[in-house]
Amino acid sequence: MSLILRVLLNAVIVYGVAHLIRGVHVRGFGTALLVALVLGIINALIRPILFLLTLPINILSLGLFTFVLNALLFWSVTWFVPGFTVDSFVSAFVASFLVSLMSLIFSWFLIF
Repeated sequence: MSLILRVLLNAVIVYGVAHLIRGVHVRGFGTALLVALVLGIINALIRPILFLLTLPINILSLGLFTFVLNALLFWSVTWFVPGFTVDSFVSAFVASFLVSLMSLIFSWFLIF
């Protein structure tokens, strides 16, 4: 039940961020739901591998490269979900930061 709630919450966050950030476009809530699901799968399967591969860069940048990695993964979702587009890397960077931050904050509220 918690997984379904998290996916729904992330879909609402993605849908809201798409309305806030000019370069992120979501066709509808169903598309946002699919984006949240695909983003969760990518973050669970691909992100740990990429994080290990880019660990030297991450250490040299004092962890700031993680934001770039998150933006690239957020941007990569556009390849898998029709109706979801991101115009530029800057839009992906800002959107991925907001989605991560809001997901973290709302997850805290779900725990308590």
